[in-house]
Amino acid sequence: CAVKAAHVLSEIAKNEEMKKPCIEADLVPILIPLLESRDQEMLLHTGRAIGRICYDNRDLQEELVKVGVIPSLVRILTDYAESEPLVHVALLALYNLADLDTAKEALSKTSVAEQLVKHLRRAVNHERLEIVFEVLQALAENDALKVQLVEAGVPEVLSEILLRLQGSSQAEDTCIVKAASDLIVSLLLGADAHSSLELKVAKNNAKALVSVLSRHENGQGKDSRQKKFSVCIIHFYHYGNCLRMVQLGVIHQLLDLLEKHVQSEDTSVQHAALSALQNLAIPVVSKVQMLEEGVAERIEALLRSESPPVQFKLLGTLRMLADGQADAAEILGQDPMLLNRLVQWCDTNDHTGVRGEANRLLASILHHNRSQEVVKAIQEAQGVKHLVSMTTSEHAATQNEALNALAVASAIDLETLEESFKESQLVQSLHKLLQDDNTSPDVKYNSMGLLCRLFNSGDLRQEIEEDRIKETLEQLCSHSNANVAKAAVTTLQVLRGET
Repeated sequence: CAVKAAHVLSEIAKNEEMKKPCIEADLVPILIPLLESRDQEMLLHTGRAIGRICYDNRDLQEELVKVGVIPSLVRILTDYAESEPLVHVALLALYNLADLDTAKEALSKTSVAEQLVKHLRRAVNHERLEIVFEVLQALAENDALKVQLVEAGVPEVLSEILLRLQGSSQAEDTCIVKAASDLIVSLLLGADAHSSLELKVAKNNAKALVSVLSRHENGQGKDSRQKKFSVCIIHFYHYGNCLRMVQLGVIHQLLDLLEKHVQSEDTSVQHAALSALQNLAIPVVSKVQMLEEGVAERIEALLRSESPPVQFKLLGTLRMLADGQADAAEILGQDPMLLNRLVQWCDTNDHTGVRGEANRLLASILHHNRSQEVVKAIQEAQGVKHLVSMTTSEHAATQNEALNALAVASAIDLETLEESFKESQLVQSLHKLLQDDNTSPDVKYNSMGLLCRLFNSGDLRQEIEEDRIKETLEQLCSHSNANVAKAAVTTLQVLRGET
């Protein structure tokens, strides 16, 4: 009669008012051992009875985990994979227990990840997929289980599902796509704590990420999901992964996202997408492809943003694109709108980070460009004085960026810059850097490199002689730093016309 009794109990427990009498009669402890039965009908009724009695009762659920119900549920998924009713009962039970930390710990010691992958592949209807997703989403909150889920191949199955349903307009398919994409996000976010996990997810799911990010579906939570995907791309930066993401077209999906949100008061999506773009622009190969596809021009269109955090990230992304790329520097350096905006930001007192990034981008454009047109454009935009001011920054790295940029620009077209250098008192600023004992050796070295360029201008050479820089250079010939001493000797020779 045990099977029939379990059946009766499972029916009785459907009634909310009967749950308490079942608990008071200690029926749960009596039912639990029956989960070890080999009778499928017994397992079905017992599982339903326990699930219904314990539903929404945290204390009872904790007790179930404590007495070892988790291995029994995983065993049902393993041994009776062909039985749809049993699998459904086991999945429902796991869904109800999976939020418990004790359940997650117990599940991490089982083969639940492999079993869930099998059932994810076997699922033939939306209802089954949704319940498996719910269980996986809860388990993905646990670091140990997250690793097991990735190693078991969950991301690959999710990618297959996403790509299979891509483009479908059916409401049920849209729900599945959202659930699957959110689950991939859960596996990716925080993955930086596990480098092998990070790389595996990134490598195997780049195409799925792009396909989901490109969807402009309506509905609540869309912005949050798109923001999360942008954040994911930030988190799993790796040279090979970035190349793959760029090749798959994620750049333009991110730009589409940015353009849609440029007027939004919530700037979090813009900030996340720009951070992702900045990471993706690190490899030189990616810079070239991004430039060929007109990314620089599209990013510049976002200059109308009034959000300082977005402005900061925008400038950083453009600087990353220009780094080492003469083509990028020439594109950016001949855009009047960009240069005017940069000069405005170089003067801003509202956000020191934006001011600093604007100056650095200006220096980067000059440093990496090889065109007289760029030098003239920056001169006309009145950007030179800001670069001269950069040489007096409290940060040596910033000083060096400015000094190198001015040296390159002077080699390209000193005549255009001559008047601005005189007005901004560049010679006097360089002399102070050379005289100051606190100036770092590399800044002194680069200052002398710039001085050698300035000697080619008669007016600037006269300023150098009048400011008695020669005496300072003579003192630096005995500097403790060999590079500084050598540069001082060379600079004096140039000044005297000996070389």
